[in-house]
Amino acid sequence: MPVYLFGTLDTKGHEIAFVRDLLHDYGVSTCVVDAGCLGEPAITADVSREDLFHEAGAKLATLREQNDRGQAMTAAAIGAANLITAAYARGEVEGVLALGGSAGTTIGTSAMRALPLSVPKLMVSTLASGQTRPYVGGKDIMMLNSVVDIAGINRISCQILSEAARAMAGMVTFARTEITHRGIRSATTDKPLIAATMFGVTTPCVEHARKILEAAGYEVLVFHATGNGGEAMEGLIADGLIAGVLDITTTELADELVGGILSAGPTRLTAAGKRGIPQVISVGALDMVNFGPMNTVPEKFKDRKFYQHNPTVTLMRTTVEENRTLGEEIGRKAAAAAGPTCIMIPLKGVSTIDQTEKAFDDPAARQALYDGIRAARGSVELIELDIHINDPMFAEAAVRRLLELISR
Repeated sequence: MPVYLFGTLDTKGHEIAFVRDLLHDYGVSTCVVDAGCLGEPAITADVSREDLFHEAGAKLATLREQNDRGQAMTAAAIGAANLITAAYARGEVEGVLALGGSAGTTIGTSAMRALPLSVPKLMVSTLASGQTRPYVGGKDIMMLNSVVDIAGINRISCQILSEAARAMAGMVTFARTEITHRGIRSATTDKPLIAATMFGVTTPCVEHARKILEAAGYEVLVFHATGNGGEAMEGLIADGLIAGVLDITTTELADELVGGILSAGPTRLTAAGKRGIPQVISVGALDMVNFGPMNTVPEKFKDRKFYQHNPTVTLMRTTVEENRTLGEEIGRKAAAAAGPTCIMIPLKGVSTIDQTEKAFDDPAARQALYDGIRAARGSVELIELDIHINDPMFAEAAVRRLLELISR
């Protein structure tokens, strides 16, 4: 099986050839894909640009006539994702490596995000030192900072591109062997997987739940509810890898609603429902919206209640109305689930700072949250416990109910 190499061969052809030849020296076969459009390719591709654009339902001649770089890049990204998806389905993809600036990064990572976890993915990019979430998403994509622009082979680019080739060769070579660490197989076990969501303010609950689940014979994947974590979890659920979901910490919904920095997007809390996966849903950390340092909080929120978690993280208390809306959203999404679903609410607080005499204690906001859930949940089971979310009894009850739903 080859490693697919994506690049615009009119501007990055010699650099792609450099990496290709190094991989061949390491015993790794390649498939070079030309994602260029306007200029002439500097080297011969294994998959031509005509074929790549055909995968996107577009014609190279038409795109050239339009002379629109943005439109060509969009078509190339779609074609790259479709091409790699079909190749993977045929069992023909060992890994993906791409080089590029903004266009090449968009195209290369579009192909990478179309692949499941464990397929090696490496993007050498001029954008790797900035905001990478739009490119990485919830997938295991590695981004290597090119340091200099990918424009010629010089003493810097030679080192970076060589690192990329060695890294990819190592990943695909070791993927062919059984790797052990301290006698434990690094490959997946046969234990069913449970996905759980956690934040610093719900850690006691989720850690206690994890230990119980592991003792019951499950492998637990804990996702940090920082936007990317929720996105990654939803992706794994959609891929069919998860047996049950303990969604204790749904705080990303608040960031999506209010405009915080840790949103997981509008589809958060939908994948388990669509696949019919047993799930227990709770309301962890819905008392807060996340921002960076205090000076980054939008001016429109200046009169809100804040808590300085640390110098780089500012938390803002959600309002009564926001909580009602969040409750209704949870109720609606739970009601739409195709599989066994239970909502569990802790009446005495949803985070370490949402309880009596703590910074975000707000009984009215909690009541609005729960009223919203009650109004929108339809026939979904609702369990209300007169305890705090981090009380060990809450974790035990949540795990017990999830295991009962799975056992059906």
